[in-house]
Amino acid sequence: MADNLYVHFPFCRSRCSYCSLYSRTGASAADRAAYVARIAGDIARTFGSRGAKTLSTVYFGGGSPALCDLAPLKGALAPLLGEDTEFTVELHPLDVTSAKLDELMSIGANRISMGVQSLDDGVLRAMGRGYAAADAARAFALAKSRFGNAGVDLIVGYPGDSVNWLGSLRDWGLAHCSAYSLQNERGLKGVPDDDAVLDRIRAVAAFLKALGLERYEISNYALPGFECRHNFAVWRGEDYIGLGEGACGREGLRRTRVTKGGCETSEATPEEDLKERTLFRLRTRDGIDPARFPEWTPVLDGFAAEGLLEKQSGPVYLLTERGTEVCDSILAELV
Repeated sequence: MADNLYVHFPFCRSRCSYCSLYSRTGASAADRAAYVARIAGDIARTFGSRGAKTLSTVYFGGGSPALCDLAPLKGALAPLLGEDTEFTVELHPLDVTSAKLDELMSIGANRISMGVQSLDDGVLRAMGRGYAAADAARAFALAKSRFGNAGVDLIVGYPGDSVNWLGSLRDWGLAHCSAYSLQNERGLKGVPDDDAVLDRIRAVAAFLKALGLERYEISNYALPGFECRHNFAVWRGEDYIGLGEGACGREGLRRTRVTKGGCETSEATPEEDLKERTLFRLRTRDGIDPARFPEWTPVLDGFAAEGLLEKQSGPVYLLTERGTEVCDSILAELV
């Protein structure tokens, strides 16, 4: 059975202007409590025969998990958590209170990822985030005071956001930062062109490097030892179980996607499975070893000649800084 668990909480205060992900707004406290009860039952049923073996990682994502009272999950989670289990919870800045942080610690959480997205007050208003930059700073300081392993998520490419606020993050004490390019699936007007977005991503990367955060995946940076082990496990091709509406999972050849009406499943062929697990690694600092797919080698060598990949012994191919900007094109050629 997989050593990694992802649980999705789809509840949001409101839908942000850029978001096209599955979410539920306006849910009552009773609805959220019933959802948590179902998750507790799903965890118990899924891992009931696991015995004393603990999970490597647990990740609560959303949505906003902290809109729910998560304390009822403690009993189901306790047998699965060991001293070395990484347990991440995503937080919206408005969720950060001393009481909520106490609750998260009580169920075993030890890592926080806070969705800041921007520190431009006008952009935050346009996004519909419901807080100002100063509020986000106070929330992160409180979270950081209780959880040493804490980081933020940023969105690069939102209309009007030039990321000239980066310097204000200098004293936050970031252990981790995810910086994602805007996926304009909701047809926002005024989105900058690709070159402008790449310039901003380069600025983010350079700023974080100066803070000591190393790029370990295309969109993720961390101080050494503070990489998100859950996401790294997924990118490295490990199995993970997904619970909760909107969650996906991978166990052997089986792929799952949980919907409001149930769980959809599909089956990959052994070759499809191996390709998927191998290709994901190109996004990381581990790089890709084409030994099982020798037909990839000429393509990879071509990209190396263009300066998009670095060929190391093995051989293993790693993305260069330029390569990170066109990774999807490289993967498309291999697929």
